[in-house]
Amino acid sequence: MAFSGLTEIEFCEQRKLNSLAHMIGRTPLLAVHLTWKGKRRVIFAKAEHYNLTGSIKDRMALNILRCAYASGALKPGDTIAEATSGNAGIAIAALGRALGHPVRIYMPDWMSEERKSLLRSLGADLHLVSREEGGFLGAIAATEALAAAREDVFLPCQFANQENCNAHAASTGPEILSQLASQNLTPDAFIAGVGTGGTIMGVGRALREAAPAVKVHPLEPLESPTLSTGYKIGSHRIQGVSDDFIPAIVKLDEIDDVVSASDGDAILMAQTLASELGLAVGISSGANLIGALAVQDQLGSEATVATIFCDDNKKYLSTDLARTEPVKPGYVTPDVKLIGFESIPYYAAEPAAASMMA
Repeated sequence: MAFSGLTEIEFCEQRKLNSLAHMIGRTPLLAVHLTWKGKRRVIFAKAEHYNLTGSIKDRMALNILRCAYASGALKPGDTIAEATSGNAGIAIAALGRALGHPVRIYMPDWMSEERKSLLRSLGADLHLVSREEGGFLGAIAATEALAAAREDVFLPCQFANQENCNAHAASTGPEILSQLASQNLTPDAFIAGVGTGGTIMGVGRALREAAPAVKVHPLEPLESPTLSTGYKIGSHRIQGVSDDFIPAIVKLDEIDDVVSASDGDAILMAQTLASELGLAVGISSGANLIGALAVQDQLGSEATVATIFCDDNKKYLSTDLARTEPVKPGYVTPDVKLIGFESIPYYAAEPAAASMMA
């Protein structure tokens, strides 16, 4: 690939970015077959644990850093500082270190021990923020204070940076459309849990450009309905979604109704996906599958509904995901029978999917 007109430093940066890009995106779309309410159903889920650091956040991190280089906001030797609940920080730490930058991460101290260990192992300077110190808002304030005190600090600002949404509008959304098209399908709905909101806003934009009638639903924990109320309520166990505020890039008037899932139900669903299908995904993936079934129920059992399996379960083995979770009235998981899944590649060159049906 030619890089004419670039300085030697810029040339190296572009080569590194392009190399990293080969390790991010183009993930399989899983057709998850199951029965619920007496009917056979299929839910489509992007297997985002196949990205470089094991989560969908790699897409956002790569695009933000690439655009920051292009604009000059990020320069060689700058420190990258970010507030995160874990996956975004892990992605930024890995990409930032690969690009040669010091990385400083501010994270609420109640996140999983695996997240903390991964960030430290990736060379990040990790600063934990307690609830008394402000939690997520305190973490964001700490990054802003650092940037105000120094001229060599770049803030990705994932909760407010439009390049977060653009990453998914340019990659995740078009991939879903292409993979569904390879099965002669178009999406009727898309649903995803909201952390920063980049996924729901970016994928929603791409899907609606191709299929204007598609429903785009944000998901939140039943125990902490921040999106529904407009402010933080309660606490929950679905790490990575429903933080202490509604992010600036989330435009609720541009998407459809909020869907909720109980954190206990989400844990049970994630456990079931792992134990019965070998899909070792995180808690938010279980929540997304539950939300997708609820949306499909509204549209009809044959509706084509897509969602995201955001990450794997390795970051949650010290949490309740690795413990026995009690079943409570109203949970969806006990009434779902998982049958199997098919993996649909992004390139979709062959009409037949690689079957993993039980």
